[in-house]
Amino acid sequence: MLDRISLARFRNHEATELSETSRFNLLVGENGAGKTNVLEALSLLAPGRGLRRAALSEVVQNGSQNGFGVGASLSAGNDDPVRLATYSESATPGRRKVRINGADATATALGEWLAMTWLTPAMDGLFTGPAADRRRFIDRMALALDPAHAQHAARYEAALRERNRLLADDRAPESAWLDAIEAQMVEHGGRLVAGRAALVDTLAARIAHMPSEPFARPALTYVPGGADGPEALSQALFDGRQRDRAAQRTLVGPHRDELEVIHAAKRVPAAQSSTGEQKAMLVAITLAHAALAAQGRAGVLLLDEVAAHLDPVRRAALFDQLDASGAQVWMTGTELAPFESIAGKAAVWRVSGGKAERA
Repeated sequence: MLDRISLARFRNHEATELSETSRFNLLVGENGAGKTNVLEALSLLAPGRGLRRAALSEVVQNGSQNGFGVGASLSAGNDDPVRLATYSESATPGRRKVRINGADATATALGEWLAMTWLTPAMDGLFTGPAADRRRFIDRMALALDPAHAQHAARYEAALRERNRLLADDRAPESAWLDAIEAQMVEHGGRLVAGRAALVDTLAARIAHMPSEPFARPALTYVPGGADGPEALSQALFDGRQRDRAAQRTLVGPHRDELEVIHAAKRVPAAQSSTGEQKAMLVAITLAHAALAAQGRAGVLLLDEVAAHLDPVRRAALFDQLDASGAQVWMTGTELAPFESIAGKAAVWRVSGGKAERA
């Protein structure tokens, strides 16, 4: 569980401290007060770019000549708390640095301690938006379960960019150079696909044991991007060189994978379901993932403005399932009323103007 949380020069938070946290933590305040900024800061204690995918220059407080800082103590069983920190410095504003117990570390190493999941209003269009959004969604969930997933994703993307650069060059690329790049794509792409497929299978099994109501149960299918398996991908890349050169981009591979989601009871694609059903399916996926992420490592779930958009029945079911998930939960809202049933066992902060005051 995260405690002794500190934000320094992070968006509108000059210096914010949150301590004596609980399993349920509520951030209450008007729109623009800085509630979501706290969630974003917490999300940077996990590998990746955080829940807004913002550039580091965007999270530094306006007018500050120094970088930002986010820190928290992680309690894990009976062991001494582990201090996690991420920050930037004015000399290297585009580089995010990490420390664990005061020692320099990598962002990937954060994933060995903490499994982070989140749900924000910006994700409401996940099922109707571009496939790239759904790939990022499953990669982020896979990363929370396996920190090494990030390395394979990054190395595949780097090799893909290099192959596309060569294909777009006026000069014909050397076959040996393409062979080497494609070998990297096959190696890391194969592991990337395996991680995504394992995640979807595990999620589907978890969802199958969840109640079908009040949250619509989704059926998940992982669809590889045109080549099933490393050997098939290697052959497809080799065979497609001429075609890809004409298109000036790679037309097959994990960067074209898709996550198909269907309303299980109605057998209707999520994209064709109502907005309420889409939200319910997204909540179901998030709850299933939070429960998986909390197994073996500390699980933290960030929910931005989720309770206000649920009716009382779904809200009560949400709180019950969150309580059973084992994860530490952080939620935001403009008022305390929607959280009345759990307020008695929650830590509550009133957020205003980039300051958080314990209620």
